[in-house]
Amino acid sequence: MRIGATLDTFAPRHKKIAKNKLLCYHFSMLTKTKKLLIIKEVATHDKDTGSSEVQIALLTKKIEALAAHLKKNDKDKHSRRGLLSMVADRQTHMKYLEKNNVKRYNAITRKMELKKK
Repeated sequence: MRIGATLDTFAPRHKKIAKNKLLCYHFSMLTKTKKLLIIKEVATHDKDTGSSEVQIALLTKKIEALAAHLKKNDKDKHSRRGLLSMVADRQTHMKYLEKNNVKRYNAITRKMELKKK
């Protein structure tokens, strides 16, 4: 960037780069209807959106979609970092659930077909 140049000088070029760089995995990610179906399947009551079971189920579906994307696009390092973050987050929820309610933990691992430790 030149000394004295403003960001407005470079804005059109940056916008063009941003438009060309679309993240293609967004199209395979969870839509609102898919998300609602997953929540209905796992929820413990009508308005349950934040329980550990729901969080684990949503993260599992996101992880599956992102893993499919990364199989096609193996050089997408930013998405890989996001995937690892989601896996760690799901693991945290699973540890919490296992520690506090083993029955619910076993039920969600069976339902989502997750491996135990």
